[in-house]
Amino acid sequence: MPFLSHLPGAVVMGPMTKGSNLPYRRLCVELGARVTVSEMTLARRLKQKRKGEFALIRRAPEEPCFGVQLAGTNPDELAWAAALVESRGADFVDLNLGCPIDHFTRKGMGAALARQPARVGRLVAAMRGAVTSVPVTVKIRLGWNDESRNFLDVARAAVDAGASAVFVHGRTRNARYRHAAEWDAIGQVTQTIPVPVIGNGDILFPHDVDRGRSTSGCTAVMIARGVLIKPWIFREIAEGYREVSAEERLSIYRRYAALALEHWRDDERGRAVVREFVEWHLGFWCRYAPRRADGSWPSMQEREPSRVFASPLDALLARPEPAIHKWLAERLVAGDDINPESAPTAGEAGDDLEMAAAG
Repeated sequence: MPFLSHLPGAVVMGPMTKGSNLPYRRLCVELGARVTVSEMTLARRLKQKRKGEFALIRRAPEEPCFGVQLAGTNPDELAWAAALVESRGADFVDLNLGCPIDHFTRKGMGAALARQPARVGRLVAAMRGAVTSVPVTVKIRLGWNDESRNFLDVARAAVDAGASAVFVHGRTRNARYRHAAEWDAIGQVTQTIPVPVIGNGDILFPHDVDRGRSTSGCTAVMIARGVLIKPWIFREIAEGYREVSAEERLSIYRRYAALALEHWRDDERGRAVVREFVEWHLGFWCRYAPRRADGSWPSMQEREPSRVFASPLDALLARPEPAIHKWLAERLVAGDDINPESAPTAGEAGDDLEMAAAG
């Protein structure tokens, strides 16, 4: 199985709603990603032949190892969807048992589904029975909350039903992203089940990978938010840490805009969609921070309160205001030059936000 053979020591690009769009996955593959996963895809919408949902399972030709993550609560629908994505070229199919978003948990999906290990087993068994040559995996959290940390029961149920690997996000659903990931708990899963465990949580630098592996003994790691902040993180992990200049980062962002225009089309409608996505990504890209001058490292859990910028462009790319992201997105999509001296000032950006709110 290509996925399982790729897995030992791998750094997996995690499934992220909106973030794991096809052009962003293509960008990450260019920057060293070797195992990628689709955005969360709803099995029911696939069966309903929703065009937008089918777009989520499309694989880029250059993706070496690609999985599709499915969400649902009905075994027949999940089985049908698993067979579909296998026929469309996925190397593995993953069941989402970790999504914390209220909209989905209210419908019993994601982290809510993981509150019922026996039901998880039935769903995995249905998916396993529907595919012929690709593995079924699950992605879980540590539980619903600190009072209900049932991750070992869920992992056992999934494996007993035929799951070939388990992705573990080291937080509960209620913790969301407020606390540091618990890699020692991920290690408990590694020690409990006989299949590969892929650990996930708070990976932003190469040493985070080393620490996570040594703490948990996991087979591989998965990166989500770190990929959104630093799409070059795969290359950095392979080659070692290097501070990436503002000019280099800007060229990467321009490359994403070009790939997105290729995907959504370079026409009026397509450019509008791409601007929206680029603005969204800028909200993560602006969080980039290099190693501190004293040799210490920024944390995923804390935004850098202040830092010395290497250039006006460096300072511009770090600005968090939505108005600045809109200004940058317009220029990135249009292919225009970006002159920091022409950017709105902090006051002007604030005025734009106040006017939008008043409107």
